[in-house]
Amino acid sequence: MQKRNSNNAEGIDVSHHNGKVDWDKVAADGISFVFLKASQGKSFRDDTFPGHVKAARDAGLLVGAYHFVDAKTEAEAKREAANFAGAIAAAGGGQLLDLPPVMDYENNPGNLSRTQINAVAMTFLGELERLTGRRPLVYTGNTFGFNFGPLLSGYPLWIARYSASIPPDNNQAWREWAFWQYSDGRAGGMRPSGSRKVAGLAGAVDLNVYAGTVEELRAAYGPKTEPKPDGKDTIKVVVNDKLAAYGRLIDGHVYLQLRKLGEALGKEIRWDNDKRLPYMDGKAVYTFLLIDNVAFVSVRAAADVLGAMMSWDNEAKKVYLYK
Repeated sequence: MQKRNSNNAEGIDVSHHNGKVDWDKVAADGISFVFLKASQGKSFRDDTFPGHVKAARDAGLLVGAYHFVDAKTEAEAKREAANFAGAIAAAGGGQLLDLPPVMDYENNPGNLSRTQINAVAMTFLGELERLTGRRPLVYTGNTFGFNFGPLLSGYPLWIARYSASIPPDNNQAWREWAFWQYSDGRAGGMRPSGSRKVAGLAGAVDLNVYAGTVEELRAAYGPKTEPKPDGKDTIKVVVNDKLAAYGRLIDGHVYLQLRKLGEALGKEIRWDNDKRLPYMDGKAVYTFLLIDNVAFVSVRAAADVLGAMMSWDNEAKKVYLYK
């Protein structure tokens, strides 16, 4: 996998084990994001989680949450996902979390086979996405990651490998990381400052980086400003009850710029110049128009490709998408 560099956005992850945290000092020390432990197993919830969510957000950090998986069966995995979703709801709801929810699956207390480990993981991830409406991240260790197969490759990776210079290993599921935990505050790599210390915490803390700059991190996960009409793009596109973009009405159908549609739906988009086709989430979208060399995609066609529900409010001139 790729190496880290001094331009990567810096972050930490925190649980009740870290004790009291001065989040203003953390933010002032160059930390841009934090993952907070919310829950573990079928019933445990970290009692510091709700307070940390509010205080870290108030200090300007991007905030995420993780759940430590203990499940030994698929049924237990579903119950654990429900516990995690419940912990998020009790802390104020998913709208307070900038980063995707994280499945922390890093050990095998039940001595499960690889097939069983993958079944537990996929069940947990699927149920969590159903309950929260967000595609989760997967956290695991460099060695334990070799248990996961290609089915997990659709989920972004947060991986632990405590090293100053040796990046995590490729495995069957991943060839790159989105986040890398490179130190536990005692061993592994150093921060660009040459230290493993983070102001605002009395002891050691896990150190992480994002696979991009602070600006790229905030563009990917930070709060989005409400879109505004632009030229002929005046039709409101509402995704999951939130105004996400403006499109235009052409021959009775709503079209949206390819880039804006990807941002609105939170999906990867690209233009294949050889095939002259737009792709969303890896799938070709055939109903599109090129207007002044800009690709506009039919919102209905994109909804069909993604399996989303769509409705049109003619009086209000709004398109509603639910995914």
